[in-house]
Amino acid sequence: MQEKALRIKYIRTLERCSKRFASALKNSNFNEELFVVCREQNIKLLEKCEKIFLDSTYSKELEKFVNDCCYKNYAFNELIAKYNFLEKLKNANQYKKEKHKLKIYEY
Repeated sequence: MQEKALRIKYIRTLERCSKRFASALKNSNFNEELFVVCREQNIKLLEKCEKIFLDSTYSKELEKFVNDCCYKNYAFNELIAKYNFLEKLKNANQYKKEKHKLKIYEY
């Protein structure tokens, strides 16, 4: 049970970091100095949490996005593209189109 709790805590920490990065990136007047401050705060937050092996595709991409933002220097457009891909992956798991939902009512 403890491993499950640690995994949930790690995923929540990653999501919190990604939301902070997203708000910094989506800001209309993007400032590199503020992004560096956000990066330092997120690194401190990640150091408090123990790393756990993740096996779902969304959680792996989430971890990759946060690590790319924290430890690598990518251009602004590349980070936006990575975040958009992450959101697309998250939304793909949530929505499912019903192909023939009106045929249920035909007799």
